Amino acid sequence: MWWIYALLSAVFAALTAILAKVGIKGINSDLATAIRTIFILLIAWGIVLFRKELSGINGFSKNNWLFLGLSGVATGLSWIFYFKALQLGKVSQVAPIDKLSVAIALILSVVLLHEAITWKIILGTCLIIGGSIIIIF
Repeated sequence: MWWIYALLSAVFAALTAILAKVGIKGINSDLATAIRTIFILLIAWGIVLFRKELSGINGFSKNNWLFLGLSGVATGLSWIFYFKALQLGKVSQVAPIDKLSVAIALILSVVLLHEAITWKIILGTCLIIGGSIIIIF
């Protein structure tokens, strides 16, 4: 079941690139990111409230807050740089390079989380990096 959510994530990430490229035309990319964030905030909180999941917040530890906060900062910075890159470059170049995040996440998962590394992970990571290098140059 996880792969269905991952595939849906990829589809919506692809739509993000296309819709954002059109949406940021002629405006400041930082302002566009801020406006986009309002919509994300409304959708995320709407889902939590609709599903009556807010009570789960009481079980958050300091670690949960810290790392979710840091993840939020990383996400915000990622979006700001992504929108700026989309404003300056082509979606066909920016989106694949942005997907280097997959290779970086795989490397960090091994180094920081001590997840198992397999030949498939190594090969896939090398292909992603290689493809991004080809697109850059």
